[in-house]
Amino acid sequence: MPSVLIVDDEPNIRRMVGALLSAEGYDVRDAADGAAGLALAESNEPDVALVDLMMPGDLDGLALLQKLRERRPDMPVVMMSGRAALTDAVRATKLGAFTFLEKPLTPEGVLLALASAFELRQARRAAAALREDLGISGEMVGDSLVMHEVRTLIARVGPTDARVLITGESGTGKELVAAALHLASPRRDRPFIRVNCAAIPRDLVESEMFGHERGAFTGATDRRLGRFELAHTGTLFLDEVGDLGAEAQAKLLRAIEAREIERVGGGKPIKIDVRILAATNKDLGRAVADGSFREDLFFRLNVIPMQLPPLRDRPGDLPALVRHFSARHRTRTGRPLVQWHDDALGALGSYRWPGNVRELANVVERLAILHAGSVVGRAEVLQVLPAVATDPFTMLSNDTPAHGAETLLPMPTLPLSDALDAYERRLISAALAQSDGNVAEAARRLQTDRPNLYRRMRRLGLAAAGE
Repeated sequence: MPSVLIVDDEPNIRRMVGALLSAEGYDVRDAADGAAGLALAESNEPDVALVDLMMPGDLDGLALLQKLRERRPDMPVVMMSGRAALTDAVRATKLGAFTFLEKPLTPEGVLLALASAFELRQARRAAAALREDLGISGEMVGDSLVMHEVRTLIARVGPTDARVLITGESGTGKELVAAALHLASPRRDRPFIRVNCAAIPRDLVESEMFGHERGAFTGATDRRLGRFELAHTGTLFLDEVGDLGAEAQAKLLRAIEAREIERVGGGKPIKIDVRILAATNKDLGRAVADGSFREDLFFRLNVIPMQLPPLRDRPGDLPALVRHFSARHRTRTGRPLVQWHDDALGALGSYRWPGNVRELANVVERLAILHAGSVVGRAEVLQVLPAVATDPFTMLSNDTPAHGAETLLPMPTLPLSDALDAYERRLISAALAQSDGNVAEAARRLQTDRPNLYRRMRRLGLAAAGE
């Protein structure tokens, strides 16, 4: 339901326009002066504001418009007045008003203006969501020392063309860092192309990377540009580069060294100008030692190494991340914000987050959907993350004693079957979070087949993405 804030010192206007909009399905809030209107806008963030130009007090219509544009820049503001001069309308437009309505208002004029303003609001939300999906939103959250070090390194390395190898556990934000490096570079207005090396079938890697000519192989009905050509003059981000096979590694190395590629089925070298950023959750040094990754390619990619910390190593950033993901959900959907009680943040902070920031984002979104406009406490958190309280393994650190050492696991507070269900639920939730909700990929990580994983998810009450 779209929401509207009416700010007008005339009670009749608030009552009549409010009744009109309520009948049309709008959620209506109103205020009698600028100060009250600003407070409502900050606490509820309506989709559109309808503001009177002439109001008593220090915060008149134009002053309120300016404040709203500063604090809620994505919210369209429709101005209205019965005594405004042309200069007032011009000034309101310059300050960012969406449109200007003259009193006496007509129902058709009000509804048309608000419908258009709401469409703009939706378009801005869609654009913000698209930027996030493309990995170019660029916002990094957290004030911990490790995040400060990451930002400092991005500021130093971003403006160069140096190749960067970003390492860290799944879900720590490697793609976000790659996007930040791109945005900090002179190539910021050029393409940012992402390749998920783990998701490309091995027999199609060459075609995906370098493109192909028409008729190069069965099914190649048209010429196709590869990711290198699409990223020309911009940045190519090779995600999960450690999953490339030996043949693909050799061809990638040649493209980096020669700065040229050849399409499959084509015999003409094509010069390319790309900055390459790579990421992996694997230990490529160990992969080089065991022969599964080329040493020369590793050296080419690892000019500037950047290690991202897991979420459990930056617990002080968790409250800011929760607020960020909650606000992002509000921006994308328009649903009311949830309020986070301190004991909810404490419960979230006691979990080890094997899926890192990505898993936290999924949990926050789930809670924001289930409890929109409400207060979320520890009980609500435990409903979606029961392992926080019942999983006896949750609080174990990664520094597990060596085999043979005497170690006693804490006894579960639930019956054995319930404790095992909680542990299984945590494992499956973490695998889904690390796989972006892809059940097939989660099954691969858990070393089981997809039908078996679906059966277990149904038994545990876990839904796949989109269900």
